[in-house]
Amino acid sequence: MALPLGIFLGGCVIAIPVVTGVAQGVEHQKKQNEEAANESRMWKFNCLVSCDADDEIADEELNNAILVVRHDKVWVVPRDEENKPVPPVEGTEPPLHPFAGFYIQYPDESRFPPERGLVTTISDDPPMLNWLYCDKNTFELKYNNRTGSMEHHVGVWDWTEDETRLNFDGWEGFIAIDEWNGADEDPSTPWGKEGLRWAVYFDKDDNGLAGRHKNRDRFEITLTRRIQSAEEQLKQNEAAEKKMQVKSRGGLSTQFSAPTKERDKEWEKKYGEEAKKKLEKERQEAREKLERQKRAEEEKEGTIWQGSRNAPKEG
Repeated sequence: MALPLGIFLGGCVIAIPVVTGVAQGVEHQKKQNEEAANESRMWKFNCLVSCDADDEIADEELNNAILVVRHDKVWVVPRDEENKPVPPVEGTEPPLHPFAGFYIQYPDESRFPPERGLVTTISDDPPMLNWLYCDKNTFELKYNNRTGSMEHHVGVWDWTEDETRLNFDGWEGFIAIDEWNGADEDPSTPWGKEGLRWAVYFDKDDNGLAGRHKNRDRFEITLTRRIQSAEEQLKQNEAAEKKMQVKSRGGLSTQFSAPTKERDKEWEKKYGEEAKKKLEKERQEAREKLERQKRAEEEKEGTIWQGSRNAPKEG
């Protein structure tokens, strides 16, 4: 009787992971379907930058700023009243291109579960998209096509609970680092010649980028989503349609976006006056909930709440 018993037990041992794997697959497919149905993740947005550090340089150069993509890197530059990037060097050509992206699943079958990626336009003429990623060696935010980004950290990109700010790997660990190392100018690099000084990194190891910042000035920054209006996107789409079709890069069409007419009603539903009032109410409730969580944490652990992560500053 030992043989049949052994076969029976062996069958059970094999069956358990198979059943578990099927259940996980079903759950993952369900999440994928929900993600695909969430059209708001496809709405294009810019990234506004803020920095609350008590520092004159940070206040002047990193607060009330905006992200731009240039030289395969992501930079912080000042912005004007219309939320357009202000070039540090007047007459920079081609003009600085602001980050303008949306969320979409990264196309790599070897990643399980699949990761939500973030793409951005990198030029308007020709219209072109690239993937935003965190460099595996330097933890710097960069952009490239699928082939160039695949070996690096491409996700998971997401938004905060109130959908207002960016996070990566579940938290807001973005840091701006002075690429000039305190110098007044940097004529030795393409970005230095254009006055681009503050590059964006992600604190992947949650240690203040210890050993990676080379004692350069660095400040924590917050990246806030600014949804582009339907009018802005319509202009971009019309401009793109007038140009010759451009080959896709990284498995993405350069004109990948939902039809504008179909989006208008959704835009009004989410960003009309009534929607704004509802959103403000939800944000207030979220703030009150966060305050309650802070007080609970302080009472439970006797510590001061300092955000989702508390990274040390030493090098």
